[in-house]
Formats: sequence, C-alpha cells, structure tokens
Amino acid sequence: MIYVSLIVAFIAAIVLTPLVKRLAFRIGAVDAPNYRKVHAKIMPRLGGLAIFGAFLIGVAVLRPESEYTLAIILGAVIIVATGVVDDMYQISAKAKMLGQIAAAAVIVFVGGIDIDFINLPFGGILDFGFLSIPLTIIWIVGITNAINLIDGLDGLAAGVSTIALITLAGMAFNMGNMFVLVMAAILAASTIGFLFYNFHPAKIFMGDTGALFLGFMIAVFSLLGFKNVTVISFIIPVIMLGVPISDTFFAIVRRARMKKKWSDPDKSHLHHRLIDMGFSHRQTVLIIYGIASMFGLAAVIFSMSTVWGAILLVTVILVAIELFVEIIGLAGKNYKPLLNLVRIFNK
Repeated sequence: MIYVSLIVAFIAAIVLTPLVKRLAFRIGAVDAPNYRKVHAKIMPRLGGLAIFGAFLIGVAVLRPESEYTLAIILGAVIIVATGVVDDMYQISAKAKMLGQIAAAAVIVFVGGIDIDFINLPFGGILDFGFLSIPLTIIWIVGITNAINLIDGLDGLAAGVSTIALITLAGMAFNMGNMFVLVMAAILAASTIGFLFYNFHPAKIFMGDTGALFLGFMIAVFSLLGFKNVTVISFIIPVIMLGVPISDTFFAIVRRARMKKKWSDPDKSHLHHRLIDMGFSHRQTVLIIYGIASMFGLAAVIFSMSTVWGAILLVTVILVAIELFVEIIGLAGKNYKPLLNLVRIFNK
C-alpha cells in the first residue's frame, strides 16, 4: 500500500503544479526579478501549495496510524497558510516568524513532541526540564528557516529537501520507525513530482509556501526519528541537513562581521558564491545536490559509528566545512582563519 501512496503523491504533484501555477498568477503570488534574484522575468510562486496538496493526498491514501498525525497536519496547515500569505503580500519577517512559532507550538502542545532529554555518550542523562519546550520550538523554527534561506535557485531547496527526506526515510527504516519512514517517503515523492516543473529552467517557484513547509516537516520528522536518544544520534539530523544549516550559520557570521541584522538579505549564500566562481545555474544546483548527498551519507555512517568514531567523523566534517567556507568566501572574503593558520605553519 505504501507504494501506491507514493505513486499517487508523485502523480498528484505533477497534476496539481500547473493548476497552482495558474492560481499564482490569478491571485498575484508572483516573484519579480531584482538585484538579488537570478531570474529575469516574473515567475509564479506558491508552488509549495502543490507539494502540500500532493502530500495530503498521499497521506489520505495510506492513512498511517499515529498519535502525531493530527498535530503534524494542523502545524503544516498553519505553516502553509503563513507561506501563502507571504507569497501574496510579502509580510514582515516578524509576522512570518509568528506563524512559524504558532506551527511549532502546535507540534509541542497538541502533538506532545519535544526534546525531553538525551543520553550522554559516556554515561548519564542530560534532562532539559523546562527548557525542553523552547528548545524544541527553536529547533523547528531554525530548520524551517534554514531551508527557506537556501531557496535561491531553480530546484535547489526542493532537491536538497528531497535528499534529506530520503536520508530520513532510510534511517527511519533502519530504526524500525515506520511512521517517519512513510511520511518522509510520501513527502519526498511529492517534492520529486514538483521538481519536474521547478528544476532549471523553472516554470514555477515553490515560494515561501514550499520552503517553509518542507523545512517544517523535515524538522518535525527529525524530532520524531531521533528524540530522547544519545547525543550522537541527536547530531544525525544536524549532519543530514549540513547544507542549509551551515549556509544559515555562516550567513549569520557574515552579517555579524558586516554589522548587519541577521535577517538582512544579501547575495553571498552558497549558491551565489558558486555562481560568482563561474559555475552555471544548473552546475551550481547539481554541485549542492552532491554536497547534500555527501552529508546524507555521512549521517548514515555516523549513525553506525562508535562514540570515538563519531567524534572523529564530526571533527573531519567541521574542518572540511570550514576550509570549504573559507575557500569560496561564504563568511566574507577576508574570513580565512584556518587557511591563514596553514600558511603560518608552512612558512
């Protein structure tokens, strides 16, 4: 039955996307080109509505049983509504944040999903106590925005999200978590169907409707798959989402160094830097797909490692990220602490 729901979700996305495209033009949910955008003509947004609709249809076909289903759907409705309003009217960052917090609050208070504690690698338990609720909300809002921030090229956010969802589904299978497996797989099928219209040259953008929805769902599925486990397991979704998380982190670093607000937009994200280095639109997207896939593979290896093996892997990943960031100038052209250190030792 799961295969039927995946096929249905995939076909539903292919059928719904052209309809949503017409709706976007009719209600004015369009994206006009500007100095930060890479497209040169007015493009319909709202594509995330097709992904959401296809996902709901796939879930309705399979009807997975879980105490969390209602809360997840309610939270998704709130986050999608927030995205639709933003795609139509370009609401303020504060208003958008309120919508994200409201959706996260539904997950916590209606679904009862939160990070209560983690088992420490060398013994003992770290109980978050009263901090469990705010930490859970921060996690959901943070991942939601991380996906939103990388939505800058045709097919980029959709593809990276699909890779993360497939990784999630695979790891959920290994852990015997069938609910996360089927939900992540259905959403991945919906997003792949949408990619037929969103990959370069895109016919429609997913808009904030799609980016917020995908980020929100990935954050929630990660919580369901890895909550209340060891520190090692808790790091798995962080590695799996290495591309959006690292891009967001270094965007904050970059803006802090330039004395700008963390929410101020700029044209120095990962995809911007790769394009500035001479890669084409499609090449840039495929390179980031490759990086996201490597992070996904690293997350799988990490999940099977011993404690010391996991620590070594994280160290290697962090050093590799830092070197890559300094080489392409992701945190600013003059930000090269590690490369400068290497030069000092080589003298």
